[in-house]
Amino acid sequence: MAARLLANLIVMGSGIMARAFVQAYRQALTNASKNGVAQEAANNIRRGSKMMTEAEARQILGVTEHSSWEEILKRYNNLFEQNAKNGSFYLQSKVHRAKECLERFHPTQVQGVN
Repeated sequence: MAARLLANLIVMGSGIMARAFVQAYRQALTNASKNGVAQEAANNIRRGSKMMTEAEARQILGVTEHSSWEEILKRYNNLFEQNAKNGSFYLQSKVHRAKECLERFHPTQVQGVN
């Protein structure tokens, strides 16, 4: 009899906790949408995952701010080929994205030298 009572208390208590959790979650979503936090977080995730900074691109290619476009291309070709032979596709794509990023910052030097 005591086991049955204990089991009923556990089931009822977990049901109450589940409903309270759902209600708190809904309230948190409502508060976030009022403040615009959810939309801002989603925008930051989208922006952060697609955009590479110039500093990150330079670090990936191992070049400095004063490196010429020819040096950048030389490092790019070297790293791209190394990862094509025995590296990973992920690293190869990072190297390629780094070059694309630096192309945006060196538009005058890129013309005719690709």
